[in-house]
Amino acid sequence: MQDNITHSIAEQIKQRRKALGWSLDKLSSVCGVSKAMLGQIERRESSPTVATLWKIATGLSCSFSGLLSSTETAPHSVDASLVRNEDNFHVNTLFAFNPDSRFEMFELTLLNQHTQWSDAHAAGVYEHVVVQQGELQLYYDEQWHTLKSGDSAKFHANQRHGYKTNGPLTRFIDVISYS
Repeated sequence: MQDNITHSIAEQIKQRRKALGWSLDKLSSVCGVSKAMLGQIERRESSPTVATLWKIATGLSCSFSGLLSSTETAPHSVDASLVRNEDNFHVNTLFAFNPDSRFEMFELTLLNQHTQWSDAHAAGVYEHVVVQQGELQLYYDEQWHTLKSGDSAKFHANQRHGYKTNGPLTRFIDVISYS
């Protein structure tokens, strides 16, 4: 499975970059990931972290789930922790991005008091978070917000934001909608 995901990510990045007529230098300057790292990813010599994938997706103006599959319209389930061994952060794609609905849905799991940061997404992107298990510390609007099981929040994702668990496990749904 690891090889399939790595291959798909490499192909998606390369295809999207070339469709824009961009060099690796251009993509690097837009997304903030080094040219060397982008080259390694495209050649399948390196598996990017979830944070790196978000930067690349934002730079390419595409969805996160679009980088994980050969098509953005096919539903699939991918554990992005397989992209790179991130023992304390797991992403399960519940619904991949669909251009008709303009959203994607993930189940995220944070383990062992982990904090996960996300750079700002494009203007018009919102995140809708619902905590399923545990307690989530959600950072947006320059402050931490505490959400317990069953609680929800919506925020504009064009800002740096973060997710933190103070316990052994927090699981939540994150729906990302694109304008």
